[in-house]
This record gives sequence, structure tokens and C-alpha cells, in this order.
Amino acid sequence: MEIYKKQTLSETFSVYFDQRMIKILLLGAISGFPWVIIGSSLSLWLKEDGLSRSTIGWAGLIFAVYAFNYLWAPIIDRIKIPWLTEKVGHRRGWIISMQTLILISLIFWSLLSPSTNLTLVISVGLIIAIASATQDITVDALRIEQIGEHEGKSMQAGAAMAVVGWWTGYKLGGVVALNTAEYFELAGFENYWQTTFLVLGIIIIICNIGLLFVNEPQPTDRTANQKLTDKMIEDKLGSSNIITKIVAWLTGTVIGPVISFFRKNGFNIALAILGFVFLFKIGEAFLGRMSVIFYKEIGFTKSDIALYSKGLGWLTTVIFTLLGGLFAIRSGVIRAMFLSGILMASTNLLFSLLAWSGKSELLFAIAVIFDDMAAAFATVAFVAFISMLVDRTYTATQYALLASIGTAGRTTLAASSGSLVDWLNGDWGIFFILTAVMVIPSLIFLYMIKDKLKLND
Repeated sequence: MEIYKKQTLSETFSVYFDQRMIKILLLGAISGFPWVIIGSSLSLWLKEDGLSRSTIGWAGLIFAVYAFNYLWAPIIDRIKIPWLTEKVGHRRGWIISMQTLILISLIFWSLLSPSTNLTLVISVGLIIAIASATQDITVDALRIEQIGEHEGKSMQAGAAMAVVGWWTGYKLGGVVALNTAEYFELAGFENYWQTTFLVLGIIIIICNIGLLFVNEPQPTDRTANQKLTDKMIEDKLGSSNIITKIVAWLTGTVIGPVISFFRKNGFNIALAILGFVFLFKIGEAFLGRMSVIFYKEIGFTKSDIALYSKGLGWLTTVIFTLLGGLFAIRSGVIRAMFLSGILMASTNLLFSLLAWSGKSELLFAIAVIFDDMAAAFATVAFVAFISMLVDRTYTATQYALLASIGTAGRTTLAASSGSLVDWLNGDWGIFFILTAVMVIPSLIFLYMIKDKLKLND
């Protein structure tokens, strides 16, 4: 009879000391930082330039590109960048290229003003979003490929470290952005946000230097399996020539990952997975899109927001992401998903209390701590969940597909968040209650499929 001895908490926690986790942490930070630029920084820039809540909300539609990056993920998974791929590797070559594009866009922003060039400002923001969404395809693939396919506990720990990294890039990047903007504003700079974007460009350069220390595994199995799929399709076409080879390559590149996902899970379960992924974080997205505007309207300064929402929020997120990773490892990722969904809905109600009570630094701190705790649990469970669903033959494409479907719910629907607040006549309390209710449909989907999922472990 086989005897199973459950790991102690310290034995479980030791998985975080794997040196691969530091590299995953950096990859997460690279992925999270651009959200500072097109999220809170752009929102406050537009707000302080006199634009309305609805305009700011609809400007957030640029995030919708994250919902569609799976469309070009197959190309990113297979196309190599001349010279750069040879020098630094396939995945890192794409990341460096997109980081460079973001850096150039920040320089353009430093020359513009939203009040006179709103269309151009949003267009450059869209370029940043496209570059960020494209780099996320390879960041996520490179992160997953740091861990062996059947190292389930390491994969969940890696998901936790990726989330810590993402929030580090987002939260601490926000601290830098907001404090820098306020410093330049108080120093008398008329175009203080434009100057701030140049400072943020320095962080992009530092991220690229750090990326060079992340090793890229050689994709021998992935390449061989992809070629095998191409050959199978070519054989079915009945002949071998340049036309059939091109058709086979395109079909294998674009359709292969989708067929693999539905074949592994079954059609009905696959659809239910996609429904859950689409709906899970909608409430969080509605809250997140308008949170910085809410803080500003009830009287908090940029430095207040940087301290409580970014600085304090980052510390809370790091702690509870690591704890969330441990919970997922010891209790299972499905149970972690249910718990995090309930926590997200509950903590959103704290913002209703803050809205109805008025400006209160204590209540602000409490709301941020608990909201970040819930977001940390939810994000690490979600990342681990979809990481354990992907086929390693199509790592980048399948992860991008699942992640972008989740992003689709958060970006396309949440773009109406500003309009919803306006429709409620600025009743922030009711708005936050509605964001709490939004998580319920996703948990119903998860309950329907929880016993039928096939996760890599």
C-alpha cells in the first residue's frame, strides 16, 4: 500500500526559493509595467487635462487589444525576428522589440497634449497597448517554459511569482509615475506628465537589461511537434508543393492550437471554460478602470493614491499572492478560484462604504488592503488555472487565447464603466455594489465544470 505524507507548510513554501522564480518575477514585472502607462497614468493625465469620466472610460477601449492578441499569437509563436532571434532567442527577441516600441511611444507622448491632440494621444496609447499585448504573448510563454510540464506545484508557485512580478511592475511603477508627476507639477513644470513619461522610459531600458539574464529553453520538442502537425495537414491535402506547404503551415499555425484545446477538453467543457474565463474578472475590471478617478473625486491627491493604492497595495499584494500560491498548492487551484471569487465580490463593497462615508484615509487604507488581498488570490489562482490548461506544443498561442478571452470581458465591457457612473448620477456606492454582483455568473460556470477539468500536474 502506498503511503502519502502531506508536505509541511515550510516544505511547501520552499518551492519559492527555486532560482527560476526570480526570473519569473522579472518577467511578470515586464508584463505589468505598461499597464501603469496606459492605465492610471493616462487616466490621470486626461482627467487633469479637463476630460470627462465618460471620455476617460471609453479611452480605456485601447485595452481591448489584449482581448485579441491570440489572433496574432500563432505568428509570434513561430515567426523569428531576423538577427535579434539569433542573438538573444525567439521569445526574448520579440519582447525586446516590443519594449523598444513602447519606449519610442513614450517619447512621442512627451511631445503631445490631450486637450489639443486627443486623437493622437489615444492613438499612441493604442500602439503601446498593442506592443504590450504582443510582448505578453512571449512573456507568458517564456514564463511557462521555465517550468517542466508535470511540475504542478512549481507551476502554481511560478504563477504566484508571475503575479507578484506583474503587480510589482504595476504598483511600484505607479508609485514612480504618480510621485514623479506630482514632483514635476509642484516644481512648476507646465507639461509635468509629458516629462514623467520620459522618466518611465528609463524603466523600460532597465527591464530590457534584466531580460538578458532570463534563459530561454531550446524549443526542440515544440518545433518538432509543430512540424509534425504541418506534415499531417499537408498529407491530408494530397500533394506536396509550395502551395500545399504554405497552406499546411498557416493551418497548423492558426487552427492547430484551437483544435488541440477542444480535443483535450471536449467541446462542451471547452466552451464552459471559455465562459468562465471571460466572466471571472469583469467586476474587478469595472472597479479598477474607475478607481483612480473615484479617489481623485473624493479628495485624494496623487501622492495619497501613490502611497495607499500603489505602495501599500503593492506590499499587500506581494504577501497575499505568495499566500494565495501556497493555498492553491495545498488546497487545489479549483478551490482557490472559488474562494478568490467570493473575496473579490465581498471586498468591492468596502469601496461603497468609502463612497458613502466620504474621504477617510483609514477607510481608504482598509479598502485597498482587502481589495488587493482579494485581487492577489484571484490573479494567482487564475494564472495557475490557465497555465495548467495549455498544451506545450502551442504554449504561447493557447495561453494567449485563454488570457485574451479573460481580458475581453474586462476591457470591452468595462469600457462602459465611466458611462455607468454617469448613468448612476455619480453614485459611486451603487456602482461598487454592481461590481460585486458581476462575479457570480463566472462561479456558476466553474461549478458546472469543476469535476471534469483536465489540468497538467
